[in-house]
Amino acid sequence: MRKICLIIIDGLRNDTALAECGFLTASTEAKTARHWKMISCLPTISAPLYETLHTGLAPSDHGITSNEALRPSNRPNVFSELKQAGRATGAVAHSYFHTLYGGSAFDPFDHNEIDDPSASVPHARYYSLEGYGRANPALPSEVDLCAQAWAIAHRKAPDYLLLHSSSCDTLGHFYTSDSAEYRTQAWRVDNALSRLVPRLVGAGYDVLVTADHGMNADGHHGGDQPGLREVPFFAFCDRVKAPIDAVLDQRAIAPTVLALLRADVPDTMTAKPLL
Repeated sequence: MRKICLIIIDGLRNDTALAECGFLTASTEAKTARHWKMISCLPTISAPLYETLHTGLAPSDHGITSNEALRPSNRPNVFSELKQAGRATGAVAHSYFHTLYGGSAFDPFDHNEIDDPSASVPHARYYSLEGYGRANPALPSEVDLCAQAWAIAHRKAPDYLLLHSSSCDTLGHFYTSDSAEYRTQAWRVDNALSRLVPRLVGAGYDVLVTADHGMNADGHHGGDQPGLREVPFFAFCDRVKAPIDAVLDQRAIAPTVLALLRADVPDTMTAKPLL
C-alpha cells in the first residue's frame, strides 16, 4: 500500500501557484498530477487551518480560532487516528504543529528533532522562526526542508508524512501578495519540490500539495476574500477523484488522507473523501 505525504505551502494563493509554480503546473500538463481550486475555511489564519486540514472540521467546530488561541488538538485528527491504528507518522513543520499534535507546547531545546516510536509524532523536525521580522525573516532554506522530509521518508518510511513551508506566508506579510518577493518565493518553493516530489513518488508516496490560506495586497490574511480563501490543491495520486472543474472543500483533506491509507475515518470528519 502506498504512503501519503501532505505538503502545505503556507500563504500560497491559487492564482499565484498557477502563475509561478512551474513544476507543479508542468506536472498537471504532463498528467502526472491534477489540480483543483480549493476553498479555505474561515478565519483564514494559519493555526486554525492547520487544525482544519488535520481534523476535517471548520475552526468554529474545532475551537481553535486564532494563532493566539493555540493549544493541543482535542479532536480526532490524522495523527491521532493513525497512532491509534498503529501507523507511523512524521513531520517537517513549524513548531505550531508540535503544540497541536506533539503532545505539549513546543520547546526548541527539547523538540527540534524527534525520533521516538512512542511519541505522538514519532519522526519530526520542527522549526520555530523565533525572532523573525522583515530585517530577519528567520526562514529555513526550502531545499533543506525538503531534504529533511526526504531523510525521514527514506530512513523511517512513515505512513503519513507532513511537510510544511512558511516562507510564502512570511514574505507575503512583509512585501504583500502583489510583490516580486512573494511571487519569487512561490517559485523557490516549487523549485525545491521539483527535487523532492519525484523522490517521494519513487519511494511509494502519493503526494498532495495545498495551502492553508492565501494572502492579500495588504500583506494580510484572516478575512473572506477570494485571494485569501482560494488555494491550490495538487494531487500526485490517481486515486484522488473529483470533477476537474470542481471547487473542493478544505475539510475533505483529512478524511481523504485517512481513506487513502485505509484507516478508519472518524464520524467527526463529515466531508466526503476525494476518492
